[in-house]
Amino acid sequence: MSEAAEDRPRITHRTVLTIALPIIISNLSTPLLGLADTAVMGRMGDPKYIGAIALGSLVFTMVYWTFGFLRMGTTGLTAQAEGAGDGEEIRASLGRALLISAAIGLCLNLLQWPISLIAFSLLDAGEEVEELARRYFDIRIWSAPAALANYAIAGWFIGLGRAKIALVLQVFLNLVNLFFNIWLALGLGWGVAGIALGTLIAEVSAALLGLLFAAHALKFYPGTWTRARLLDAARFARTIAVNRDIMIRTVVLLLSFAWFTAKSAEAGTVTLAVNSILLQFVTVSAFFLDGFALSAETLVGKAAGARDGRAFDMSVKLSTLWAAGVSLLLTAGIFIFGGIAIDFLSVDTDVRATARHYLFWAAMLPVLSVWCYQLDGIFIGATRSAEMRNAALLSSGFFLALWWLFLPFGNHGLWAALTGFNMMRAASLALYFPKLRRGIEPAA
Repeated sequence: MSEAAEDRPRITHRTVLTIALPIIISNLSTPLLGLADTAVMGRMGDPKYIGAIALGSLVFTMVYWTFGFLRMGTTGLTAQAEGAGDGEEIRASLGRALLISAAIGLCLNLLQWPISLIAFSLLDAGEEVEELARRYFDIRIWSAPAALANYAIAGWFIGLGRAKIALVLQVFLNLVNLFFNIWLALGLGWGVAGIALGTLIAEVSAALLGLLFAAHALKFYPGTWTRARLLDAARFARTIAVNRDIMIRTVVLLLSFAWFTAKSAEAGTVTLAVNSILLQFVTVSAFFLDGFALSAETLVGKAAGARDGRAFDMSVKLSTLWAAGVSLLLTAGIFIFGGIAIDFLSVDTDVRATARHYLFWAAMLPVLSVWCYQLDGIFIGATRSAEMRNAALLSSGFFLALWWLFLPFGNHGLWAALTGFNMMRAASLALYFPKLRRGIEPAA
């Protein structure tokens, strides 16, 4: 062990909240930015502009989140290096993540034509909207290296337990984006192109600021940049393996939710609208619960790096306690205020009535899904990505089986399948948990 167990900082409720709260605030700030972009486009006087931004943003959400491993994998690897007191590996974990993000970002730049062709062939939004969305895509795609670098930088700071810096960077990105979107789209009249360019400027600016923060933070860690450590074959191979497995897991999860949306659309316009509204409740709940999962990532990673079994146990216990408590509040909140929120989000009487009929599922999902979120965080922190990949593949197969089995129950069956999917994610990871725990040596 790098230091005596009694000399390490104790894991407390405050330790968990110091990481979780900035992440929750950061998560909640993102949809506000989307709302601001929609408001800016709404001032253009034609709904096609709103549709174009929504379509273009959806493409980037799907493409970029495929590489979300740059955040998740970097968090676990960095936390373990910090827990082991290895300053050179702390540097190298950031360096490798930035090299990978730059390589992927440049590939996205080079492959932008086929990516655009495939993405827009799968989305049917009308000729005018698609033309504007393609214009948005053609500009924003050049920010890919910076956007992916932001994932890596955020993951690195979260792994160090400095979530407040990740929050500052996210808020900075949002404010810069908002300023340039208003100035370029409305002030200069550039419309959709202005929104795209404003987002590009914001993503590049946030990446540069993040690098400055990282350079300052590294002054407090021992060691130097070494090419041998940065490009060490075994460590680089481990980084690639962790990121590969997380990427497979992420793509599988995205496809499962895409299946849910596709089957909602097949059920009709009202069902699609209802499920879209109820999924907003699930998404907002995830914003809160992700904060505690990320807290688990950081604290578990540090405990794993230090080979400290007591710190591992306390990290798991306290972060899960908070997550479970918040999930109960979220479930109660959706039951109590869900009807009011439905009325705010839709004026259609059929949608309002039908959404209330299925509200139970959205309300129960936070308390039933919190366990898979937490276990994801624990396994990411311990960099046990192969188990996460296997659990995701198993759970997706289970989801499809439940969907087929529950077809006679219509939309209730579809929601039951989604609920079973998240519960299977938790159950399958729980089976691996004892082995993970045995791999953490107890503190002396």
